[in-house]
Amino acid sequence: MTLSSKRRSPGSRYRDKLRIVPTFRLAGWLAAGAPAAGLAYAANPELGLLAMIAWNGTLAAFSAADLWSLPAASAVRARRDAPGKVDLGRPFETTLAVAIDGARLPKRGSLLDDLPDAFDTEAGTTPRELAFDGADATVRYDVLPRERGRYALRSVFVRLRGALGLWERQAHVPCESEVRVLPDLSGVRGMLASLQRTLVLDGKRVYRRASAGTELQGIRDYTPDDDPRAINWSATARALQTKVNVFQPERGKIVTLLIDCGRMMGVELEAQTKLDRSLEAALTLAAVALQRGDQVAALAFSGRLSTYVPPGKGLAHLQTLIDAVYDLKSDTAESNYALALAHLARVQKKRSLIVLFTDMENVLFETELVPYLIRLRRTHPVLLLCLQDPVLREWSRIGVTRLKDAYVKSAAYKFMEDRRAFAARMAALGIEALDVPANELALAAVNSYLELKSRDAL
Repeated sequence: MTLSSKRRSPGSRYRDKLRIVPTFRLAGWLAAGAPAAGLAYAANPELGLLAMIAWNGTLAAFSAADLWSLPAASAVRARRDAPGKVDLGRPFETTLAVAIDGARLPKRGSLLDDLPDAFDTEAGTTPRELAFDGADATVRYDVLPRERGRYALRSVFVRLRGALGLWERQAHVPCESEVRVLPDLSGVRGMLASLQRTLVLDGKRVYRRASAGTELQGIRDYTPDDDPRAINWSATARALQTKVNVFQPERGKIVTLLIDCGRMMGVELEAQTKLDRSLEAALTLAAVALQRGDQVAALAFSGRLSTYVPPGKGLAHLQTLIDAVYDLKSDTAESNYALALAHLARVQKKRSLIVLFTDMENVLFETELVPYLIRLRRTHPVLLLCLQDPVLREWSRIGVTRLKDAYVKSAAYKFMEDRRAFAARMAALGIEALDVPANELALAAVNSYLELKSRDAL
């Protein structure tokens, strides 16, 4: 029975259930004695036999001394220092400290962290050298998380080298900690940290129309561009200077985020899944809405209801939303829009902006979705956000040199026309449907929200 190449890798060898491991130095000394013993045996068999016994006996004595210098496996302790929360796709530093109890202290060793498969493979398969300063040794390295979720880091594998370097003792040491990999929240933090009147997201200016609404924000001096109907005559009489009322959109409106976690949302798109991109955009939109005094609710679904977060306000509610959705995974089942929208109709009685993050391919072939959206539109404004398929876009622009290219281009163009036709049909029904590139999804969501809010359409 042969072992796979992965099983033979350095990382997999550390996971073998061995307690004592010979080193390459011991193998080298054993190999070095063979030619000398062979030559001595050729000259004189008795002398050759004595030479072999003497050589192997000496190595056995040195091996015994080397094994005696090794600390017991139970004397090895490890402690991991890693952040509890990290962003998807952002490397983070991990520090592992190894300590030895007892008088037998090694000088050198190596360590392999038992990382989940969702982290980068190099950190989980490459042993790290340990240099002991007395009873302690520390190693630091970067880890790159590739999937969202909650991960328990339970143990490390440590190998301690004897004083002569002939043998190593391997220990499987408990070292428990937990890392939660969140969606990439760099856009959210940039949005919240921005003090500009005009927001900037990913280097692009976010739409913001002049303030309008019915809630009085303050009184200021009149300018020629102001609406004369906004003049505050009482304040004008007191100040002997024309004053106008400044209104802002009403605060406390509700924004409900519907996040599709069905089969198609697990498709990889530009090194991330569609669900990853949708979560990042949804949380960015939630941060903006909460910052502007609105309430935000969230409902995630696939073939079943995954999670529901009731409406809440204040930036503290953003953490509640993150905790509820950060470990969502795409399901193998098809999305059940009827189940999700029926549940939303039961729990969301007040008027709310419904923002649905989904896949356009599901929408095109889902016969039950459109009637539900039309019914929701009677009470709630609805925004449909989908990610463009870059492959279709590339195929629709390829040059035609063969008959096969013509078929591919025409099929891709047909699919893109179907998507545009669906968006136009939704617009005619009063439902805005956007089919945008992955890197513009958050921007499109925030812009649409701000535009609706400026028109008091929430």
